[in-house]
Amino acid sequence: MDPEKDSNVMDNHAFTKREHLCEIPVDDSERKKQVSDGEAEQNKLAYSVTDVPPWYLCIILGTQHYLTAFGGIIAIPLILSKELCLEHDTLTQSHLISTIFFVSGLCTLLQVTFGVRLPILQGGTFTFLAPSLALLSMPQWKCPAWTQNANLVNTSSPEYIEVWQSRIRELQGSVMVASCFQIFVGFSGLIGLFMRFIGPLTIAPTISLIGLSLFESSGNDAGKHWGISALTVGIIVLFSQYLRHIPVPMPAYSKTKKFHSSKIYVFQILPVLAGITVSWLICYILTAYSVLPSDPKAYGYWARTDLKGDVLGQSPWFRFPYPGQWGMPTVSPAGVFGILAGVISSMIESVGDYHACARLSGAPPPPKHAINRGVGIEGIGCLMAGAWGTGNGTTSYSENVGVLGITKVGSRMVIVTSGFLMIFMGMFGKIAAIFTTIPTPIIGGMFFVMFGVITAAGISNLQYTDMNSSRNIFVFGFSMFTGLAIPSWVFKHPGAIVTGVTELDQVLRVLLTTSMFVGGFFGFVLDNTIPGSRKERGIVIWKEAHQQSGETLESEEMYNLPFGIGSRICTASWVRYIPFCPKPAGTGSDNVGNNEDTIMEKTGQALPNRDTRL
Repeated sequence: MDPEKDSNVMDNHAFTKREHLCEIPVDDSERKKQVSDGEAEQNKLAYSVTDVPPWYLCIILGTQHYLTAFGGIIAIPLILSKELCLEHDTLTQSHLISTIFFVSGLCTLLQVTFGVRLPILQGGTFTFLAPSLALLSMPQWKCPAWTQNANLVNTSSPEYIEVWQSRIRELQGSVMVASCFQIFVGFSGLIGLFMRFIGPLTIAPTISLIGLSLFESSGNDAGKHWGISALTVGIIVLFSQYLRHIPVPMPAYSKTKKFHSSKIYVFQILPVLAGITVSWLICYILTAYSVLPSDPKAYGYWARTDLKGDVLGQSPWFRFPYPGQWGMPTVSPAGVFGILAGVISSMIESVGDYHACARLSGAPPPPKHAINRGVGIEGIGCLMAGAWGTGNGTTSYSENVGVLGITKVGSRMVIVTSGFLMIFMGMFGKIAAIFTTIPTPIIGGMFFVMFGVITAAGISNLQYTDMNSSRNIFVFGFSMFTGLAIPSWVFKHPGAIVTGVTELDQVLRVLLTTSMFVGGFFGFVLDNTIPGSRKERGIVIWKEAHQQSGETLESEEMYNLPFGIGSRICTASWVRYIPFCPKPAGTGSDNVGNNEDTIMEKTGQALPNRDTRL
């Protein structure tokens, strides 16, 4: 970026100190240092995790994250609606959409403030869908035939209301009980204990398969109208890659300079929002002039913006979701054991998302106590989702991790703003319903870019390993291939898993159809059992490099508890035994500064003098 840009908006520590990101100490340093400096100049962040952009940029960027998560979040209640007997009740569907946005906003604020403290957005999880649909397909929960006929459905009748509410209450109870397991695993530190065995060869397939496993659904959405999808992709790529270094003069005001012109890198920080907005506007014009077909069977029909106009008309202006709004939750063993499979998959996926988010936001890798809190807070989020009645849980959103890599804006204040926006949208039904008119091809085109970035972010972890080693090539290749092959086969042959125990069948089916779990599992087992040195596996350089990158953003400030909680409560020596509390200075390995002796012992090199300024 232009070093002479106006300091009122864009000149902050993220620009003046980001050149140290991801540098690895080397002996023949001159040539590599020049290359590293050039790459750092190209990839430095506009705003780091602890930076606070201007309020108007927070709103704009927060809206971008909201819109990015919109497609994934809204799809969940729409998928569940048929099995909940709500196929012809669009008003209740809009209530479910408002509820899941409201809860997602609350969980996002909890995660960013008290959880892992990275700029990572929370939303509904697809890993809960398979066990939920399996539960609702049981004979006692199948929808009555009359609910499938729009002419026979009276959405205000007590009989119909009890039909769909009894089913969602069953999902609520199952999610709430299963979420207690995730809360225990997170706050007890069991997830954190595994982190000492996780290296690049585990993280790489886990993160990469998050993006690769969604290629089919992304292609199906984009295939509704390839022209609109290509337009969306083209605008995002144009802004984020070709025009990102071009500043745009914008009016600004400060007490010292009064009204003046300030250079803002609009193309770099708003590519996704711009792609959605321009494509959406074009679809609206094409719909208004009847260019797009009105026949549901015709190609291009799904690019229309008036397909869900009835939802906008029926949704109330204001509605406040609350716990127990559908009645008292019920519990069954089949539902709990099925949802447990989704909980396990969600936890594994989230650990990979934490590392991807830290890498793309320029933060040091999350320490054990931060991961413990993150998983525990996600468990609390699932508990809240069950109590409010979303019919689903919550998890970290991979799509929004991809936004960080494109916009180069890693500020968690942006995610906090996005959380408040989701709460706001969840309370104002008509405003939230407006976004349901985003055509499917636009969402598909956006996912092309997002999931591509996530896939590349995972593969980039291999730079720390010795990829001339046949061992490492086998571990990564086998993990990636099985992560794609096994879920594909199990999905096509769901009846092949028959143990005689329905609940166990559901658990195995969900786990084996989750690519991130399969690939990450094989990567974890093979990397820790096949003989290989720590240097060959990339663990030494990987951890050292991330610790070095943490020198520019203080790890204690990054992951410590907010509002002085860490300095007041987590200072006693006995706190080291609490898995989710930051370790006091000088007592644990979570403190980056205390790892210098360890790094010197492993590499024989001393760390460069650190800059202690904020």
